[in-house]
Amino acid sequence: MHTVAEGQPVNDFEQFEHLIESGVYCVSVVTHEERYALEVIRKTAGRLKRDFWVWTVAEGVRDGLIDGSPCLADTDGPAAGLTSLGKAKPGSICVTLDLGEHLRGGKALRLLRDMVDNFHKTGITLVMIDGHENLPDVIKTYTKRFELSFPDEKELRQIIRATLQRLHRKKPIEIGITQKGLDTIVRNLRGLTRRQAARIISDVVAVDQQFNDDDINVVIANKRRMVQQGGLLEYIQTPLDLDEIGGMRRLKKWLNRRRDVFSPAAKAFGLTAPKGVLMLGVQGAGKSLCAKAIATAWQQPLLRMDPATLYASFIGESERNLREALRQTEMMSPVVLWIDEIEKAFASAASRSADGGLSQRMFGTLLTWLQEHRAPVFVVATANDIEALPPELLRKGRFDEIFFVDLPTPEVRRQIFAIHLRKRGRDPAQFGLDALAEAAEDYSGSEIEQAVIAALHEAYAEKTDIDTQRLVATVRGSPPLSATMAERVAALRQWAQGRCVPAD
Repeated sequence: MHTVAEGQPVNDFEQFEHLIESGVYCVSVVTHEERYALEVIRKTAGRLKRDFWVWTVAEGVRDGLIDGSPCLADTDGPAAGLTSLGKAKPGSICVTLDLGEHLRGGKALRLLRDMVDNFHKTGITLVMIDGHENLPDVIKTYTKRFELSFPDEKELRQIIRATLQRLHRKKPIEIGITQKGLDTIVRNLRGLTRRQAARIISDVVAVDQQFNDDDINVVIANKRRMVQQGGLLEYIQTPLDLDEIGGMRRLKKWLNRRRDVFSPAAKAFGLTAPKGVLMLGVQGAGKSLCAKAIATAWQQPLLRMDPATLYASFIGESERNLREALRQTEMMSPVVLWIDEIEKAFASAASRSADGGLSQRMFGTLLTWLQEHRAPVFVVATANDIEALPPELLRKGRFDEIFFVDLPTPEVRRQIFAIHLRKRGRDPAQFGLDALAEAAEDYSGSEIEQAVIAALHEAYAEKTDIDTQRLVATVRGSPPLSATMAERVAALRQWAQGRCVPAD
């Protein structure tokens, strides 16, 4: 299946009209914005003076250019509907809604295959709109995919205005938002569909029949909820600063030097926005914390993409989920995109897997995007197992830098103990940090944090407080993970030499 207008088209109406006039006779649109898709097609048919027919299994075939037009009798079945559409006037645009799930074999599939072969003779264009990408492979070979854009800022302003006008007609609304507040809300609606954006504005106004600057945080919270409901991306709150992470001096310096690279001044200076970093290293050493701290330090939203959640049962749906997640990320930019434990999702791409090449295709899509995307999206990918990573991911151009995050040194362990003691209301100066650092040799940062938490639990249960002796005892009572994985850690360190930049 070929793709038309991947990324952000200038105008869906112009793009679709160009598609029809270019002679394409079989189009697939996979979207949850069915009403908007029909509007695009209907207006195109009107401008081109073509007949427009719509089929659904619930109603059958009807004239799509006339609101409320009666349905043709006995055309609700898939085969009957396709037969009726096949008799349309040459040049007609015929739309099916959710036809894909009725093509699992039988008469409808055979009929559609025969019709598609004849469409180029009749000049009829068939547009299949489905909520999921579930067309049979044999139909995909004839089909061009048309991807609807997310609304840009201009359209989002129109959506806000239209939504407020509609609500105001029902019940008066007090509008007191400033221009700056409106600009902030528009920016925070980027990456949502038209329906989602209108829904958020409606929900915000419904609370108090007002629309003002106080609604900004509500809009952000509602967007976070909607993004996470979509299941493709997770909106992460990031109240963490780089100073709250011990060590990693080289990584912090690298990041601080690029703090303002997304600014207009940096662009005018000739700088291009960095693509991102790949952080390899021992589990629990602070790679995930860094992703959160980068977003805070750069004052950018943090989106987390778990590639494992993108895999779906329908053929082609997994690839579409990945493309949709990347498109949504670009529309919400500038953002930090965190891909955690990337090797787990794409490990089978490095070998012959039993998934029919799905992992290789998914991985190829991601690699192409990493290499070619131009949106201000900074990718932070983390990995624990270098052996599971396909070598293509490590080639130059995918990331700006590859950092190796090792177990903390004695000085860094001192810093980590001090950070977690201070975070829990204790004065680090009252503890023997040297003794704690020595006791925690080969411990990761997360293991040190858990030791502090465990000691606090014990002290609270005994109605006392923690001290150096109790912390040392707690540390020694829980062997580090590296002790059971010594060979693996050693192999990881050896591989990183000459290939990665030490994070500290």
